[in-house]
Amino acid sequence: MTRVLAVCAVDRPGGAEIGLLRLLARRPEWQVTLATPGDGPLRDAAREAGCATTTLRPGGLARRAGARAVLDWPRARRLAAAHDVTYLNGTVAARLLPALRGRPAVLHVHDLVERVPRFWRAARLVLADSAAVAARLPGLGAHVVGCPVELDPPVVERAPWERTGPVVGYVGRVEPRKGVDVLVAAAPAIRAAAPGAQVVVIGEDSYAVDPSYARGVLGSREIRHVPWTADAPALMRHLDVLVLPSRSEPFGTVLAEAMAVGTPVVATRVDGLPEVVDDGVTGLLVPPDDPDALAAAVLRVLARRDEMGAAAAQAARRWDADAYAARVGDLVERLA
Repeated sequence: MTRVLAVCAVDRPGGAEIGLLRLLARRPEWQVTLATPGDGPLRDAAREAGCATTTLRPGGLARRAGARAVLDWPRARRLAAAHDVTYLNGTVAARLLPALRGRPAVLHVHDLVERVPRFWRAARLVLADSAAVAARLPGLGAHVVGCPVELDPPVVERAPWERTGPVVGYVGRVEPRKGVDVLVAAAPAIRAAAPGAQVVVIGEDSYAVDPSYARGVLGSREIRHVPWTADAPALMRHLDVLVLPSRSEPFGTVLAEAMAVGTPVVATRVDGLPEVVDDGVTGLLVPPDDPDALAAAVLRVLARRDEMGAAAAQAARRWDADAYAARVGDLVERLA
């Protein structure tokens, strides 16, 4: 049995944490301890999956927050010594790496980083969500692993909106990087060309990145707001097109989740998104910050919805969570 210490920098599940939970659920032969800063919903999910839980505080994203991690270095060393391998889920969790020298450690990078600290070289295995992420990690030999997707999420029989025509949706955090304001600006042109069409935004500014931005987007009369729900992947079955108008994006798991249920996509041609969307086949790619191009692409995908949806469902199989867990799990076990 492989003993794995998995470290997350937050105590509620976001995309990176959900991906980790999907991995751990598919490696029942592992004895897992999940370490988080507090006893939040992420620990609840881990306990439901049969994991032990504990506390490690690598610090938050605020200025000088990284200094907090030093206080937990002794505890991190003790916990790592009781496990065969430590899985640091994200660059904030990587602040514990200096405490783990001599111990097998995995660093999973989910973000497009601006610089690579020298101490990251202490990780014996580096994983990257996309080639775009790996390109920012020179000298680390990062393995591009993608993100795990449930190909058949639970069915939600009824969507929380009445269908009056095509439904164009965004799912995710409502913050400036995600470009949701561009979809709001494109909404009038979409509705003018597709009578009865609705633009639905499912999500919140869950980390309070820019509350004024979120209020402006979610208060717009151009969209219908649906609060975040754990059933979001299932609700994508009720969308005709999923839109991700991000200004920057390492991978875009939401695109793969939509494609898995046969929903074609429109996304921006930035960073890791072209690795997910086969332009003209499973959806369309557009420049960022261009509402006219976004509206035109949505209308073109609506006209080919069935054809592109079928291609999207087939393409999404490459991110199957079972295959991901086998691939990543084998890499981790080589360290142990």
